[in-house]
Amino acid sequence: MPGGTEIIIIVILILVLFGSAKIPSIAKNIASGIKTFKKEMKDEPKKTPAKKKPAAKKK
Repeated sequence: MPGGTEIIIIVILILVLFGSAKIPSIAKNIASGIKTFKKEMKDEPKKTPAKKKPAAKKK
C-alpha cells in the first residue's frame, strides 16, 4: 500500500505528464463511462442461459 510520499510523487507525475488542463476532462470522461456502464448493467434484463438438449442420434 503506497504511503503519503508515494501518492504525492504519483500526483506530481500525473500533473507533469498530462498537464493541469487535461486532468478535469479525463476525469469527466471516466465518470461518464462509469455512469453509462452502471446504467447499462441496471437496464439489462437478467438472462439465463438456455439449457441445450442433446442432439438426437441418427440411425
